[in-house]
Amino acid sequence: MAKTLTFGIMHLGIAFSVTYALTGSLAISGAITFIEPAVNTVAHYFFDKYWERRKGSTADGQASAARRLAAA
Repeated sequence: MAKTLTFGIMHLGIAFSVTYALTGSLAISGAITFIEPAVNTVAHYFFDKYWERRKGSTADGQASAARRLAAA
């Protein structure tokens, strides 16, 4: 857990530093530093739902193909 927390802190520090270097604005850098992970978290939730659905349909397709081969 400590490794995960320190990585998260490092990520925020890098995001802030890069954004500040590009914009020169503390306000914009601070906003992007916290908005990006929030948006990324929501996107990850929907990506997981999509991936599980895709994985399930692939497994269904493979099972169907196996049944067709066994019946032949």
